[in-house]
Amino acid sequence: MIKKPCPGQMALTIGALLGAPVAMAQANLPFPPTPSASDAGPTLLESRHQKRQAPSHLPEDAPNILVIMLDDAGFAQADTVGGGIHTPTLSRVADSGIRYNAFHTTAISSATRAALLTGRNHHRVGNGVIAELATDWDGYTGEIPKSSATMAEVLKQYGYSTAAFGKWHNTPTQYTTAAGPFDTWPTGYGFEHFYGFLAGETSQYEPRLYRNTTPIEPPREPGYHLSEDLAEQAVNWLHEQKTLAPNKPFFLYWTPGAVHGPHQVSASWADKYKGKFDSGWDRYREETFARQKELGFIPQNAQLTPRPAELPAWDSLSPEQQRYQARLMEVYAGFMEHADTQAGKILDELERQGERDNTLIFYVFGDNGASAEGMEGSISELLAQNGIPFPKEQQLQVLESMYGGMSALGGAKLESMYNAAWAWAGSGPFPGTKLVAGYFGGTRTPLAVSWPKGIAADKRVRNQFHHVNDIAPTVYDILDIAPPQSVNGVVQDPLDGVSMRYSFDEAHADSRKPPQYFEVFGSRGLYKDGWMASVFGPRKPWVQGFAQFMGWQPQNDRWALYDLRSDYSQAIDLADKYPEKLAELKAEFDAQAKANHVYPIGAGLYPFLDPTLLAGDGRQEWRFDARTKRLPEFVAPNLRSRGSLVSVQVELPEKANGVIYALGGISGGVTLYLDQGHVVYEYNAMALARIKLRAERPLSAGNTTIEVRTQPTAAKPAAPVQLSLLVDGEEVASGVTPFAPPLTFTASETFDIGEDLGSPVALDYFERAPFAFDGKVQDLLVRYTP
Repeated sequence: MIKKPCPGQMALTIGALLGAPVAMAQANLPFPPTPSASDAGPTLLESRHQKRQAPSHLPEDAPNILVIMLDDAGFAQADTVGGGIHTPTLSRVADSGIRYNAFHTTAISSATRAALLTGRNHHRVGNGVIAELATDWDGYTGEIPKSSATMAEVLKQYGYSTAAFGKWHNTPTQYTTAAGPFDTWPTGYGFEHFYGFLAGETSQYEPRLYRNTTPIEPPREPGYHLSEDLAEQAVNWLHEQKTLAPNKPFFLYWTPGAVHGPHQVSASWADKYKGKFDSGWDRYREETFARQKELGFIPQNAQLTPRPAELPAWDSLSPEQQRYQARLMEVYAGFMEHADTQAGKILDELERQGERDNTLIFYVFGDNGASAEGMEGSISELLAQNGIPFPKEQQLQVLESMYGGMSALGGAKLESMYNAAWAWAGSGPFPGTKLVAGYFGGTRTPLAVSWPKGIAADKRVRNQFHHVNDIAPTVYDILDIAPPQSVNGVVQDPLDGVSMRYSFDEAHADSRKPPQYFEVFGSRGLYKDGWMASVFGPRKPWVQGFAQFMGWQPQNDRWALYDLRSDYSQAIDLADKYPEKLAELKAEFDAQAKANHVYPIGAGLYPFLDPTLLAGDGRQEWRFDARTKRLPEFVAPNLRSRGSLVSVQVELPEKANGVIYALGGISGGVTLYLDQGHVVYEYNAMALARIKLRAERPLSAGNTTIEVRTQPTAAKPAAPVQLSLLVDGEEVASGVTPFAPPLTFTASETFDIGEDLGSPVALDYFERAPFAFDGKVQDLLVRYTP
């Protein structure tokens, strides 16, 4: 029986017979192997050898693809589009290509990345929420299904070299250990090379890095910064590709994690902005609005939406608070300019190689809008995610007394975050911020596209409505790749995005975007034919605590309606005027929600309502030894807020030194260590308080059992915990914390035995980190207690 070839195989065969280079779509990936061109006889004398020539699956001179995407950047922040922060690389890309003022993300990190990489809606690919809050609802698993192959996977199989640098944030936390599985890591999704971090954020000075699937430590040297490292690594990879595979195009995904918190950059960058934000957020928003219109980036009839009632007027702050809040913004601005400048090094390398003209660049300025999670301005950004209120006045006191004042902001000893009002100001003229999916402050971001060989530079602003799920279809369109029907044996989901290519040459072409839904944490919206229906949602990102969405009933939410054709900034609610149009859009949202696994609405909030979902794998006991390193906090034992007993058997030298175990980092964590023979346990309460239990007498050389007991003082979130330190069964110190973070100390720090890798938990050994233990950890037992 003759096996009938698939259409793609038949086309390849015909093309090969005609002797023509082949560049066409393949229904099923991978491509079939290239058949031998030799004639094999019984002996070499009876055979004819000819080297097989693999056909090309790409158009002649296919462009390189470069995606640059910053994190938590606001619509009104880059000076390229009227903001107050210098972004030379964004300007460089925009000035050599085109720019868009109605391009959209999803309002949250993991979701945007999944949509960009797959060309599908974020819930369809399991990323309705960030990876750390994933649950078993279909739209919220945190795992991109193999039925939605990434652009990296498709391009790799068509002949591209692929690499990702920076933040990933698309692997469920339970899969981020050394046990894998690794098919949900970047190298399992089509990237042949990965250098970066898996979590939502990391320290810029001591990042938790991976090369492919291997954890690595950054160099401990003065002046190290993650964004610079990521640029250098990307440049080195490009150089390597040019040397070793000069005829292969590349797909490079560069997403540094800046300017997500923690806001960390050297004073030399922050000081560039000294005094530039002294007039405050209200004035900044007004001045930026005027510049946006002057540049023509937003329509002349756009309106500036008012400040939310929960955010203070700048003039209501004391002079001391104004200095503090202005400095937080200076650090953020320096951080942004620094990150954008590093991206410029990649463009420099492309120019050196002569590849710049044939490189298609998408510079997505932010993945979800400016972040309002800093609340009143914070020296410890994850206070907000843990729902722990700590007034800005008290934080300023801690900053002065414990860290030496405002000069510490931006440095390695603090993980600061600016005031939510700065995020609102940086999202102008829109009313929302990050996490608000129904309003453009959380979803609309500047986009610059450059491809000198294929797109003529044009300063006219493109105002077509588009979404990150349109990038992959645009690339496929340019390369004449039909979305494959199956990849690696898995039938593929349809693409949700559409190509933007039509707008490259036609600045004022009508938008071709079909209806597009938005949803994050119950904030939702639906775009259709120039109209937008919006629900702000059950929580305002700048309001502290979880109480605001307790008892929320989505069916009672009031929807607003906006005519975007005449109302660029969602300033005029027309819901009462056009109830039929609103009903039409609500029905469309319902249809899309059902098709994309969005329901149940609010599933992203479910872990806050039922914290047991984040309690790991259900184990009550762990046993470790000195080989345990880099166990991510989200899968490590909960030593923050859970009743527990840690019992360690150690062999000590005289005047022992070093860390026995540590969980977390400089912004929060616990550490058990010895200092000149004195055993010390420190509970770092989010950098705001440091409870130290220290034995008065040094321990003698020999075998010793050290225990740490943690006991909550009340059965409620963030309740203080009672701490006890014991040596050979005798209590030597005790204390109580002011609170206990219910969710996490950090986003990417780890549990380590025998040293404190990454950002050190304790200031006492900050300069000595990782402060390796000079004794021997023989056994470490962790057991949860009632």
